[in-house]
Amino acid sequence: MLDYETLRLIWWVLVGTLLIGFAIADGMDMGVGTLLPFLGKNDAERRVIINTVGPHWDGNQVWLITAGGAIFAAWPAVYAAAFSGFYLAMLVVLMALFLRPVGFDYRSKIADPRWRNAWDWGLCVGGLVPALIFGVAMGNVLQGVPFYLDSFLKPHYGATFIWALLGLLNPFALLAGIISVGMLTMHGAVWLQLRTEGEIQARARGVLGWLPLVVTALFALAGVWVAFGIDGYRIVSQPPLTGLPNPLAKEVVREPGAWLTVYRTLPIAMVVPALGLIGPLLVALLARAGRPGFAFVASGLALAGIIGTAGVSMFPFVMPSTMSLNSSLTLWDAASSALTLKVMLGAVVIFLPLVLLYTLWCYRTMWGKVTVADIEERKHQAY
Repeated sequence: MLDYETLRLIWWVLVGTLLIGFAIADGMDMGVGTLLPFLGKNDAERRVIINTVGPHWDGNQVWLITAGGAIFAAWPAVYAAAFSGFYLAMLVVLMALFLRPVGFDYRSKIADPRWRNAWDWGLCVGGLVPALIFGVAMGNVLQGVPFYLDSFLKPHYGATFIWALLGLLNPFALLAGIISVGMLTMHGAVWLQLRTEGEIQARARGVLGWLPLVVTALFALAGVWVAFGIDGYRIVSQPPLTGLPNPLAKEVVREPGAWLTVYRTLPIAMVVPALGLIGPLLVALLARAGRPGFAFVASGLALAGIIGTAGVSMFPFVMPSTMSLNSSLTLWDAASSALTLKVMLGAVVIFLPLVLLYTLWCYRTMWGKVTVADIEERKHQAY
C-alpha cells in the first residue's frame, strides 16, 4: 500500500511527465507552425508542411488539457494560485491557440492567396505565442511569484493588474521564453526533416544546422543566471509529511544558489541538465548526418532535459512566493488528499497505456512522407 508521502512524490513525477509529453507532442506542432511561413515558399509547400501535423495536432493538444486537469486534481492549491496570477497570460495563450483549429480547417477552403497567407501567419502566431508565454511563465516561477496565502489558504496577489501580463516580461523570464520557442521550433524542424523531402527537407536541415546550438548556448546562459543571479528557496523546517498538508506550517528562506542544492545532495540529478545541454548538439549532428529519426529522439530527450531541469532544480517547490516565503507551495503541502491521489493513480495505470497504444497506432497508420505530389492528388481532402 502506497503511503501519502510516496503518492505525492509519484504525482510530482507524473505531472512533470505530462508537461514533457505535451512539449514533445504538441510542441512539435507549435514548432512546425512557427516555421510554416519561412520554410514554405509557395502554397503547395505550405500545405505539405501543414499536412505533416494535420492528422495529429488535435490529439496532441489533449496533452495540454490532461496536464491542466492533473494539476487541478493533484495540486488544487497550485492551480488556484497559478491561474489567478497568470490569468491574462493564459487568456493570450488561449486566443493564440484558437487560431490553430480555424487555420487548419479553413485555410485551404478558399483559394484566395491573401486568405491563405493570413491563416499561415495565424498558424505561426498560434505556435509561437504559446511557446513564448509558457517559457516566460516558467521563468517567473523560478524567480518566485508575488502572492501570499491568507489564514483560509486563499491566494492573494500584491502586484498590480498590469503585472499580470507586462510584469511577467522581465529579462530572465524573456530568456526562458526564447529558450522555449527555440527548443520547440527545433523539435518542429526535426519533424519536418523526418516527414518531408526535397527543398522543404533541405531547409529544415539548414535550420537544424544552427538552431540547436543557439538552444544549448541559451540554456547554458540560463543555468549560469540561475546559479549566480537568482535567489532560490530552501525549507528550514516543516511539519511531519504524514500529517494534513498546510503550506503555512513550514518555514522557508531565500538564498543565493539554493536552486543548486539538489545537485550537491544528489549528484545523479546532473543527468537531467546534461540532457538539456547535450541533446540539442546531438540533434544538430544527427540532422546533418541525415538521421532524422534518431534526431527526433534526441530532440525529445533535449526537451525532457530542459523542462526537467526546472522541476528538479526547484524540488520540492512547485510555486515559490516572493511576498510571503512560507506561502510557497511545494509538492508536499499543495497536494490533494491521499484518496484523491490514489483514485487518480488507478485511472492513470489503466488508461495511460491505452492512450499511448492508440496514439502509436494512429501515427503508424498515417505514417509516410508528405510530398507536393501527394497534396496535388488529394487537394480537396488535404488540409
